[in-house]
Amino acid sequence: MTAIAVTIAGSDSGGGAGIQADLKTFSAIGVYGASILTALTAQNTLGVTAIHEVPPDFVRAQMDAVYSDLKVNATKIGMLSRVDVIETVAEGLAAHETGPVVLDPVMVAASGDPLLADSAVDGLMSVLVPRADVITPNLHEAARMLETGVADSETAMRAQAERLLERGARSVLLKGGHGTSDESADLFLNRSGTEIWLRQKRIATNNTHGTGCTLSSAIAAGLALGKDLETAIRDAKNYIHAAIAAADRLGIGAGHGPVHHFHDVWSK
Repeated sequence: MTAIAVTIAGSDSGGGAGIQADLKTFSAIGVYGASILTALTAQNTLGVTAIHEVPPDFVRAQMDAVYSDLKVNATKIGMLSRVDVIETVAEGLAAHETGPVVLDPVMVAASGDPLLADSAVDGLMSVLVPRADVITPNLHEAARMLETGVADSETAMRAQAERLLERGARSVLLKGGHGTSDESADLFLNRSGTEIWLRQKRIATNNTHGTGCTLSSAIAAGLALGKDLETAIRDAKNYIHAAIAAADRLGIGAGHGPVHHFHDVWSK
């Protein structure tokens, strides 16, 4: 059977992040991708100029249509924006077989534009975080979820990952890509005490649009293929590192360009 992954997220009209990045990632890794749109953004490499919310009942209609027909092996959740959409997605997950769930708590675009209302953070923490098999916040997202300062050391990162577990997360991949050192270090921590640091040399590029979406969807693709969570995360980390390294070959837009999702395929 063909492996299937579903992305529940917002659309990026510029094609570098959101639903578009997720579907490109699924395809590049060899997984069939289906999508459930939660919002439409007028967006390019320079920023977000407008957001059109998808009504909650239509989000649920999409979920019912997809999960009732397709045998889904994994689900990735990205931009949700509002409390009523968060609650609708949680209800839809409870009603269907979704496979493992990867939650990327998308809050701010690469351009700095906000994508999650302040009023929705508590809903995300209480309703969706406990349902996900792994959450993938970056340093700024973790700080906002915990209402604290941004972690500035590996010790602080571990402390915040532990707090996210205490707040209901089953496992956490805390991404250190927004740090300032020469090395990008991500931390995986779960309730069983498994602690894994994933380190890569930081790549000097301005083209990092969609990195968070791409990493989380790569994890979901790995899970859809039957990999265990640790293997899926390691493979996803290698995939996004290569996609960032190849990003400058694209030359898309005048701002933060996208990573190169098809770096391996197009080179052939």
